Amino acid sequence: MRRLSTLLLFAVCALLFGVSARAQIEVVGDGGPGPATAQHLRVALIAPSSSVAPGGTLQVGLQFRLDDHWHVYWVNAGDSGEPPKITWALPKDITAGPMQFPIPTRLPLGPLMDFGYENGVVFPIKFVASPYARPGPVHLDAKIDWLVCREVCIPGKAHLGLNLNVVRGTVPVAPTGDLAQALSLIPGPPPSNAQFSVMGGRQNFVLTLITGTRETNAEFYPLDQEQIANAAPQAVEPLPNGVRLRVSRAPELVKLPAELHGIIKLSAARAYDVTAPVVPGEVPVAAAVKSSSAAPWSAIVLAFLGGIILNLMPCVFPVLFLKGLALVQSSGEERSRLRRHGLIYTLGILVSFWTIVAVLLALRSGGSQAGWGFQLQSPTFVALLASGIFFFALSLAGQFEIGLSLTSVGGDLAKKPGYTGSFFTGVLATIVATPCTAPLMGAAIGFALAQSVEVTFAVFTALALGLATPYLLLSFQPAWTRLLPRPGSWMETLKHLTAVPLFGTAIWLSWVYGYLYSGEGGVGVPGVDHTVHLLWCFLGLAIAGWVLGKWPARWKSAIAAVIIGAIALAIPLYQPKDTTLVWQPYSQQALDQARSAGRPVFIDFTAAWCLSCQVNERLVLKSTEVQHEFRKGNVTLLKADWTHYDPEITKELASIGRSGVPTYVIYPARKDDPADVLPELLTKQIVLDALKRDLHP
Repeated sequence: MRRLSTLLLFAVCALLFGVSARAQIEVVGDGGPGPATAQHLRVALIAPSSSVAPGGTLQVGLQFRLDDHWHVYWVNAGDSGEPPKITWALPKDITAGPMQFPIPTRLPLGPLMDFGYENGVVFPIKFVASPYARPGPVHLDAKIDWLVCREVCIPGKAHLGLNLNVVRGTVPVAPTGDLAQALSLIPGPPPSNAQFSVMGGRQNFVLTLITGTRETNAEFYPLDQEQIANAAPQAVEPLPNGVRLRVSRAPELVKLPAELHGIIKLSAARAYDVTAPVVPGEVPVAAAVKSSSAAPWSAIVLAFLGGIILNLMPCVFPVLFLKGLALVQSSGEERSRLRRHGLIYTLGILVSFWTIVAVLLALRSGGSQAGWGFQLQSPTFVALLASGIFFFALSLAGQFEIGLSLTSVGGDLAKKPGYTGSFFTGVLATIVATPCTAPLMGAAIGFALAQSVEVTFAVFTALALGLATPYLLLSFQPAWTRLLPRPGSWMETLKHLTAVPLFGTAIWLSWVYGYLYSGEGGVGVPGVDHTVHLLWCFLGLAIAGWVLGKWPARWKSAIAAVIIGAIALAIPLYQPKDTTLVWQPYSQQALDQARSAGRPVFIDFTAAWCLSCQVNERLVLKSTEVQHEFRKGNVTLLKADWTHYDPEITKELASIGRSGVPTYVIYPARKDDPADVLPELLTKQIVLDALKRDLHP
């Protein structure tokens, strides 16, 4: 296709000039440096000095100054055209290096796309004098050929040259002006900490460049012809620490090349010369690429709705419930004071979310990737959080009253410490929310962390406001609390019962803590699991004891205590045989092997500290119906355990527009089918419908 375009181009030129194009070419220049004037351009040789020392070097530039809208070509001209060429006649002790090409631009020409330069360009050339070069004058003689194009193309020739003196002791002169600028625009290798990879699919090449910073612009220019569809749009996917580029394969490229070599242009002044082997496979399109210009607003709305739903998650609901009790107890207070408490609670949530997003952005700017709940990958943080929640639960259980003032439960909302309590209750709500991901949150957060700082802050602010909205509305409309029972002794009992899920949360965090010290492959460590089963037994026995103490000398309470105690003892003693399918640890190699074998793949992105993940796994993924469909469809099950930070898992999450867990992905058996990303909260029907859709299209 490219050769045909070039032949047609020269044919049109020949017809326009009436005879063979080459027969009409007038050689301009007299063998001197120029500039020499030709049709639609001036050409010259420029150098910072007229002398060179034996064994020294000299940078020379071939300069073109072009008329408006005319262009010359890059080393790979694109769909048509030819790059400039220079042939030297040199003394035996002087050698010339290859002509270097600065960063090009894309030049549309009808249905074609050329790569080249408009207005002007300088091609640097490095000369080296032999250490044995004899002092004296030398002449560098150059024959230059080019093609200059607009709607038509005109070939040109020039005869230029430079007179130099070989002088011992000559101090090299640094290039300046246009030549210095051209040298700064020569693409070099990427930084040592950068990574470049290429995946080749049926229709596209997916190029991933990891630079350590978020990149928003990128263009790829292949050094070899007939590799990509030059005129096709190149879709840019910003990543938190780099960029991904989707480039259409050339129609005539039947077989994937062994490697792809070219330059990635990140800006007009920044580009890298990159080479990587082409790995066969498909990369799903991230949510950010599919989205339109309205995507930031969509993500903000999704984040706000997800924040509201987050209040119903088991991590957060106890805190919201306690704040509701505080409103019931304070229904007689002034409305303005209740509103101030609602606003201060909201401020606590906002400040906490802004702190989290600031840390995420700082990690991203430093070249690391992190997502929602990243702090729970730290054993120190988990230990502190578990201890704090356990201490708080003891307060609710009636061991002491200091915890109540900290959360404004039972405190006087008219006093200043109550305001402090409202603020830190907002902080607590944020902290305990991080193990959970509500519906709609995953897509919004994944999108936000791949966007600009402003969009990231806007999305997280919307999430924080959504989390604060229920209590904020109650504080502005305290009349709604009349729907709840009047204050009384029931509140003390309910307060004690509220301690149970908090004790359960502390036990669960103890389980997470054990996994974090169990090695990289934490999920499925029997010792940790059995220890936690015993802790659940202790909690059950504590509840049974509380029932006996709350209603002493009553046969109903005794029966209830016996039943609760029996259930508690059954937790560590009952050990059913696990008949569920075995999950393999996730790796890119395992995914590629399964897809190459034509098998569908289900990936469970999970973590021990993700409560939503554990609920989905036990109630849905391990259910008989879902397991049956997995077996029936011969599905490869991969578990991407993010309990510990794993850059490979983080990269895969980013490729599907997500930045946290839970995330569930089905790769159909056919390689050209896109990945199917499921909602964060699963039901059996959601998974069964997805398997039916993806396994039996």
